[in-house]
Amino acid sequence: MASVPNYEIPPRAVPENDAGYFEKITQAVFQAGFSWAVIRAKWPNFQQAFAGFDVDKVAAFTEVDVERLVEDKGIVRNGRKIQATIHNARLCQQHIRTHGSFKNWLNTLDRDYYVREKQFCKVFKFMGPMGAFFFFWSVGEDVPSYEEWQARREK
Repeated sequence: MASVPNYEIPPRAVPENDAGYFEKITQAVFQAGFSWAVIRAKWPNFQQAFAGFDVDKVAAFTEVDVERLVEDKGIVRNGRKIQATIHNARLCQQHIRTHGSFKNWLNTLDRDYYVREKQFCKVFKFMGPMGAFFFFWSVGEDVPSYEEWQARREK
């Protein structure tokens, strides 16, 4: 099992359903630039604001919803990340339709972690290497040790 710095350890559990995977993608998106502690403290508000991460409901959000969320003081009010979340819900919807579940789609990605990370980052908006690492870590996927991952990033 990979180790990550104690100050940045997100909860680790295999999601029970597609909404759980979408929620973890969204956490990774909003975590960028913030500590996990800040995002965790606001997370119940995110869950309410984003309809419990129901993929179909969030995929149906409109500009009115974006405006509502930008005004919601309970979440991180970054309009670009909010729009990316809606976009990512629509991508999840497509993968679920095509593969039967998000997990099934995830299993189509390359088994080599570093190739998989690049594939994942290309698909989802506002997803960088650190977000992908924490996504894969938090959903129980195999990842290299944090030290190995960090050393490779620094090359």
